[in-house]
Amino acid sequence: MVSNTRALALTALFSALTAAGAFLKIPVGHSAITLQFLFTAMAGLLLGCRWGAVSQAVYLAVGLAGVPVFTAGGGVGYVLQPTFGFLIGLIPCAWVIGYLSRKGGACRTVLSCLAGLAVLYAVGLPYMALILRVYLHKPVGLFAVLGIGMLPFLPGDAVKIAAAAAICPVLRRRLCIFDELRRQ
Repeated sequence: MVSNTRALALTALFSALTAAGAFLKIPVGHSAITLQFLFTAMAGLLLGCRWGAVSQAVYLAVGLAGVPVFTAGGGVGYVLQPTFGFLIGLIPCAWVIGYLSRKGGACRTVLSCLAGLAVLYAVGLPYMALILRVYLHKPVGLFAVLGIGMLPFLPGDAVKIAAAAAICPVLRRRLCIFDELRRQ
């Protein structure tokens, strides 16, 4: 059984990687293409559902505490950003990926990441629509929200899923600590 210290260290590592992924960005409208989903998927695949979700919850808590780890800063006021729903969605995204991928294989890994991505969009898009319509008073419909919050990002998401599916099995084989952690 892996020690709590090791689990916490790996959780902190993936929180930090997600934060770093926020700074590697290409601005696109109300959002940006980042590597946050890649590191969230890797957290779910390598740490499992419990610790993967905790790593993303830590990332969210650090940002809400005021540390500028989100793509446009940090702090409690960030909840009024249209993209904040995607940050909330990282937690269930990592959990779903970790849960569905626990009995491995390449196909299962890809499908787990696709399911996690669906959860991410299921949380992020309604939140974006709510903030744009209610708080920012922008009359956006369903197709406009899909056009600004999802469609431009799908090709990059496919690349991130392919990268996670290629990288994680190698890391799992080389570093047996991940297998122990996923069983907790």
